[in-house]
Amino acid sequence: MAIEGGKPGPRFAPVILAGGSGTRFWPRSRKARAKQVLALDGDRTMIQQTLDRLLPVAKADDVWVITNDLLVDLIAEQLPAVPRAQILSEPAARNTAPACALAAFLLEKSAPETVIGIFPSDHVVKNTARFAEVIRAGITVAASGDKVVVLGVPPTRAETGYGYIELGAVVAGDGGIAARRVRRFTEKPDKKRAEEFVASGNYAWNGGIFLWSARTLAGAIREFCPAMAPVLERIAAAYATPDFARVFAEEYPKCESISIDYAVLERRSAKGELAAEIYCLPGDFGWNDLGCWDALHEYEADCGCEDPAVANVFEGADASHVVIDSCGNYVYAPGQAVALVGVKNLVVVQTKDALLITTRERSQDVGKVVAELKKAGREDLI
Repeated sequence: MAIEGGKPGPRFAPVILAGGSGTRFWPRSRKARAKQVLALDGDRTMIQQTLDRLLPVAKADDVWVITNDLLVDLIAEQLPAVPRAQILSEPAARNTAPACALAAFLLEKSAPETVIGIFPSDHVVKNTARFAEVIRAGITVAASGDKVVVLGVPPTRAETGYGYIELGAVVAGDGGIAARRVRRFTEKPDKKRAEEFVASGNYAWNGGIFLWSARTLAGAIREFCPAMAPVLERIAAAYATPDFARVFAEEYPKCESISIDYAVLERRSAKGELAAEIYCLPGDFGWNDLGCWDALHEYEADCGCEDPAVANVFEGADASHVVIDSCGNYVYAPGQAVALVGVKNLVVVQTKDALLITTRERSQDVGKVVAELKKAGREDLI
């Protein structure tokens, strides 16, 4: 990639995390067709949109994807520009730390100064131009030393399902985008603490997007997860050899199942604001993680310039739907004429083999349906 003035900038390698099962979007999301490979808010799937907004700042040849056996072939089909050898299927689910660190150890072998960006595959961004500006600034900061960059989303409510970043002093940024030091991370606070955080004006949501050099991340794993490091070193040593599949399958399950937040960020921030060298850039580009049906309703209603509290959102339904004294509902019913009469804040999702009816308030609990179906032996429905 290049930066302003034609001077070569640091190599940038985005890593797209795409191993989740998306159970809270049941019944549309299934094991073999999870939400990241679905088109929930348009014609492009979630993972395609993720790649689309990265291409202004990265080459497709430098993109890596970490996923699972059930999705790897479909993702390769949806992302033909990404080298097939860089779409890796985890032999076992081990949360985000091993997935992030795997890319760092692979790149550290040949290009340790490469800046790695960690990007979930199932988020949406309204302002992609602003997103690119912030990522470019983050690459510059991450390339300037042993530094970690996180993107902090301005909070709009006291959300208890997100992690929070406490912001410290403002330091010089890049391209007019100010960076702030990070004091600490707090994962999913209770309602009272979340309200205090938002009221203070000094916290941001942790959007799960991080940037650091391959050397920095690999070094952090060696420091904070010493048992994991030699496992990943053996896998990296086998990459691009005939032994890779065997070594990957044998070694990767030995990694601790832990998030990158707990494994590295919280432990590094415990060093203190000045020593930790963690910086936060503003994620002010219309971010939403689309974690459940209620979030999708809110996002779609907001994109339609309607009040999310009262808007009815119809996806895939026949255009002749009827609404009588109803508000705040989300309906997915492909090819069906839908009538809403005297109902509010419902989620109704119909597929060829299942029907979900819940409230927006309880949509975070939809994943429990999948757990119950699994206990009942209904693998055909999950």
